[in-house]
Amino acid sequence: MANQSRRKFMRNSVLGLAALPFGAGILSKSAFAQELPRLDPSSPTAQALNYVEEASDASDHPAYEEGELCSNCMFFNADTEGCQLFPENSVAPEGWCQSWTAKA
Repeated sequence: MANQSRRKFMRNSVLGLAALPFGAGILSKSAFAQELPRLDPSSPTAQALNYVEEASDASDHPAYEEGELCSNCMFFNADTEGCQLFPENSVAPEGWCQSWTAKA
């Protein structure tokens, strides 16, 4: 009788482990995203890179070109709205800074 119980336990354990990858897919990406505070454009770091929350506000900056947005920059992480240049903060997807670089 103990053998059957042990076999049942082992079978159920193996079946449970096999189902893990399917269950993990149910969780959204945002469940794993870290909440980052929004970057303050008046902070020294933001000002050093001429960060603006609305790209059109940078239209007078010599490095700015139409269509450049944080959301299409190689440093932007869409899951957290984070930026590698401002690791402690999130940035506005429609923002811009002078370090904007096209995604590969």
